[in-house]
Amino acid sequence: MSFASLPEFAALRSHSDGVRIPPDASVPFTPRVRALVDTAVVRRLARVSQLGLVALVYPGAVHTRLEHSLGVYRLALEFLVRLEGDERFAALVGEEDASAFLAAALLHDVGHWAYCHPLEDMGLPELPRHETLLRGLLLDGEAAGILSRDWGLDPARVADLVDGTASDPAGLVLRSLLSGPIDVDKMDYLARDSLHAGVPYGRHFDQDRLLASLCLDERGEALAITEKGRTAAELLVFARYVMFSEVYWHHAVRAATAMLQRAVWIVRPAIDPARLMRSDDASFADWLTRAAADTPAAPLAAGLFGPTRRLFKRAASFDALHHPEVHRAIAGRSYADTAALSGRLAGRLSDRLSVSVDPHTLLVDAPPAEREVEFRLQVRERPARRAAGGPHRWRRLEDVSPVVRSLAHEQFDDLVKRVRIFAAPETAAAIAACENLEEIILEAVAG
Repeated sequence: MSFASLPEFAALRSHSDGVRIPPDASVPFTPRVRALVDTAVVRRLARVSQLGLVALVYPGAVHTRLEHSLGVYRLALEFLVRLEGDERFAALVGEEDASAFLAAALLHDVGHWAYCHPLEDMGLPELPRHETLLRGLLLDGEAAGILSRDWGLDPARVADLVDGTASDPAGLVLRSLLSGPIDVDKMDYLARDSLHAGVPYGRHFDQDRLLASLCLDERGEALAITEKGRTAAELLVFARYVMFSEVYWHHAVRAATAMLQRAVWIVRPAIDPARLMRSDDASFADWLTRAAADTPAAPLAAGLFGPTRRLFKRAASFDALHHPEVHRAIAGRSYADTAALSGRLAGRLSDRLSVSVDPHTLLVDAPPAEREVEFRLQVRERPARRAAGGPHRWRRLEDVSPVVRSLAHEQFDDLVKRVRIFAAPETAAAIAACENLEEIILEAVAG
């Protein structure tokens, strides 16, 4: 099967019609791609920042989810260019499914609303996950009509690929290209986020080598790599690890995240889910500022979205390696638990210190239980006796790479995913200097 007849492939080769995005890529446009990009659900992504609060720490990180979506779509074309030469892939994926994959890559973020990731981490029943919104946006309205009329696709097929519900053989493979250890989403956002943040960490994983090594796994159900791509895959894992350590979970970014979460927690009775799900950055900030007025959330919202940036300070930090007892007691707790813990800890610290600690301005940041860097990927190795033409050997990347195993477990879980205590600038130093702070924290955890 060749995908050469797809109009997007011709546009990719000709460079005659497209749009430029950083760093220097030309994204091929066809009439049916342009029709999707011009819909309201996609245009809203031009007003939703890709990294949200990260821009408070890295001022250049103001790129949008639209730019990212265009980059993901372009990478999807590159994946198809590589994989159409794989016999098993070509036998599974026809032109219609290839078109559905391109449309899914372009539309994969339309369910995103402003600052949704840190708020989804809170687990509030008032806030459904953004993945659940996408299906409704694709099955009804303008985008559904374009997918059906211009692309000749069932919109439900595109939604199945994006939300991970596709279960047929071709759907399973295409799902892994959209969301897997190596996928079009990760490969774009790591490089793009790194570029706009002004750091090198996410841009040096040898994308060309990785693309050249793509193949299907032993069972033909998901993406894998040949052994020639192992080093490039290790670099991708390392890039993700360092981006979390130095950008996504930078201590000041986590302080801003903790402030946003506490402000929303305080004003949660005012949440209108339907309105919030349609928000962009500006409308969300306006809503939170108005909802927080005359509540303890007001200084938190003002510090994030007001004319003067005022982030809380890090008073203490505990990783699993050096402070296992505190980390074990707090990491992975629900937001309701950590909010209650903040109140108890503020009371105990007020009794010990010469300053009064407001429970609304003491924030416990508990890392989520899920791993962010774990990398389940098969590597296809040459037969032991190459001349004999024996079968390929298949091994897990983490089994052949101590680097990946260490990064995903010891380095990330034990050192990056820290429990942090943030406080208002006027009290943070006193809390940091408090004697027996770990003992006080454990007492507060115990109630």
